[in-house]
Amino acid sequence: MLARRNLLIAAVTTGAVAFSTGSALAQKKYDSGASDTEIKIGNIMPYSGPASAYGVIGKTEAAYFNKINAEGGINGRKINFITYDDGYSPPKAVEQARKLVESDEVLVVFNPLGTPSNTAIEKYMNSKKVPQLFVATGATKWNEPKEFPWTMGWQPSYQSEARIYAKYLLKEKPNAKIGVFYQNDDFGKDYLKGLKDGLGDKATSMIIAEEGYETSEPSIDNHIVKLKASGPDVFISITTPKFAAQAIKKLAEMNWTPLHIVSNVSSSVGGVIKPAGFENAQGILSANYAKDASDAQWDNDPGMKKFVEFLAKYAPDANKLDGSVVYGYGAAQTMVKVLQMCGDDLTRENVMKQAASLKNFAPDMLLPGITINTSATDFAPIKQLQMERFKGEKWELFGEIISSELSN
Repeated sequence: MLARRNLLIAAVTTGAVAFSTGSALAQKKYDSGASDTEIKIGNIMPYSGPASAYGVIGKTEAAYFNKINAEGGINGRKINFITYDDGYSPPKAVEQARKLVESDEVLVVFNPLGTPSNTAIEKYMNSKKVPQLFVATGATKWNEPKEFPWTMGWQPSYQSEARIYAKYLLKEKPNAKIGVFYQNDDFGKDYLKGLKDGLGDKATSMIIAEEGYETSEPSIDNHIVKLKASGPDVFISITTPKFAAQAIKKLAEMNWTPLHIVSNVSSSVGGVIKPAGFENAQGILSANYAKDASDAQWDNDPGMKKFVEFLAKYAPDANKLDGSVVYGYGAAQTMVKVLQMCGDDLTRENVMKQAASLKNFAPDMLLPGITINTSATDFAPIKQLQMERFKGEKWELFGEIISSELSN
């Protein structure tokens, strides 16, 4: 089936909210995309192309906003969620961002996905003074409020995560010979920088091989073969889901069993591990900040119960084991929280002000002890992770929650 170039998910708004007094109207402030009855939110996702596994994030967010609308909306206003496909292509992302801002006239562009795509639209969004809010990428550069005051991240930065892996290896395997398999773009290079920074003076001696791949490649087998030949006993996979699954399968096929670390963005049980084969993923390490819906320890957790109930009612076809579904749910909850904080001042400036004023906010699916905090000088909402190891058919958390300050 051909992927549709544009996917439009718009919440159906029924009825109107009438305000009878002039004084009530006078207290309200609106920019494009907001009114007495509606809040228009734009989004860009790779529903097609090499990163299409992430498309479920946009679908989950649409379902969550439908839930909010069914419950009366935000301060009486319904969310109109408009999400387009960019195929993980930066030029297409620019085209879609312009359409959302200039044609659809959205209030914010929320959770657009991918480091390359967000890099391509960042200057445009800031020049137009339209929030590029809670971007779905952990690049460190989204925490630059002075240079780009209209762009903010959401998840832990890639460099922070990679420094945690470096810290683990320095402690547990100080003589490791590391082979790094990475996506050859800003996403992969950001992780790689964090890893090297974390290893410090030992980076040059511990990292014995680096192999980059392009997202346009149909297979990455030759890269894995080349890495194995260099002799590493640690394999670090800095990849998007499709390629992470391919790498897990290839290592098993070759009977190559180094200590295997996968980046958080590709640690989904449903989206990566299961397709790659549970038997091929035993002992793989990663780090996480969110609860795993496959883990029985959360069965009686209030947040998990809300998540499962939401899926049953509003996204019955969604796979609760897919980490991207969990991600979309958490990001959407954060967006709703910010809009609630805005009250009747739905200007773009106030949206950014409230987004930079989150204090100990805990979406349902964050691990206990991990909360969202921002300020006018800190645009990195989540800064904590916990190591995890894959065993059986699920991830097992171990060690303490690690907080990692962002690098400049």
